Order: sequence, then structure tokens, then C-alpha cells
Amino acid sequence: MSFLENPVKIKKMVSVFDVNANELIEKASAELKKLEVMKMPEWAMFVKTSVARERQPAEKDWWYFRAASILRKTYMLDKPIGTNKLKNKYGGRKNRGHKPERFYKGSGKIIRVILQQLEKAEFVKQVEKGVHKGRMITGKGKRFLDKIVKQLFLEAHNRSIYESQSQNYLGSAGGKNLAEKILEKKNE
Repeated sequence: MSFLENPVKIKKMVSVFDVNANELIEKASAELKKLEVMKMPEWAMFVKTSVARERQPAEKDWWYFRAASILRKTYMLDKPIGTNKLKNKYGGRKNRGHKPERFYKGSGKIIRVILQQLEKAEFVKQVEKGVHKGRMITGKGKRFLDKIVKQLFLEAHNRSIYESQSQNYLGSAGGKNLAEKILEKKNE
């Protein structure tokens, strides 16, 4: 039975919280890479992402992964988030040799430029909500991530259906291999 014969009926709306974060960020980064607004600056190949890091990122597409991660982070919060909070999130412990490790913040320039690019793409906007000011996700940004989340959810559901069907099929074979089982079905 294929997916088209038995489509999934989603009873509740799936959100960013319902899928694996790594898979979501990976898919979203691939989609962000296609946008003209989201371009990795020339200087980004030579910078570290934090004072705590020893080297620049090993992956060539790290810019888009960071942008997808920032977009996901803004989606998850109901209040505005600024550069300083994101610097804390993307910071880390620095190995200082003999001295004890210490926390250092992430690069503010990288976060600022990514937020500006996301703002040009109209995925985030600047807002002031009470005493908080920063950037929040827009409707377009939510739709962008929700579309990816729905794809991931359907792929995971299809995988689980396929795995359960193959287990049932092989389990009911009574020790026979899959080829023998298929031949028996054809002969019937």
C-alpha cells in the first residue's frame, strides 16, 4: 500500500515542537539556501562563530544552518528576541589551558547580519512588546517553517508505515525470506 492510497489525516496541526530539531534545521537550511536574499558574505569563510571556538566552522554551508537555527528559535518564543539573547545561546565554554573554562558569548556580527537577511526575506520583523524589544517571526516565516514541519512529519509517518508493513510481512512469512513469500503470493 503506497502513501497515495492511504493519505495521512493529521488531526492536529503539527508544529516545530513535534519534529526532530536537527532534521528541521537541515531541511530549512536547504530551503533558505535557495533564496536570493540569504547569501553568505565573503568574510564568513574566515570567521569563528565565537571567541570560545578555536577555528572557523568546518562545513561550507554553516551560514544557512545558523540562519535556520535562528529562525527556529524565533518561532519557538512568544516574545521578541534580540541579538544579546542569541549571542548567549550560540556561545560556549572556552578552553583556557591551565585556567578553568569560562563561558564566552557567540559572535554578534554573524547573528545581526543573519537577522537582517531574515528581515529582508520578511521571515522576521522588529517589534516592541512591553519592555521587550527585538525580532519576532512573521506569518510568512511561520508558514515557511510549518510547511517544512509538515513535510518532515509526513516523511516520518511514511517511514513508520513502511517499517511496520515490512515487519508484518516478514514476520508472517514463518521463517521464509521475502522472495519466497512474494512467489507464494503470485502463485495464489
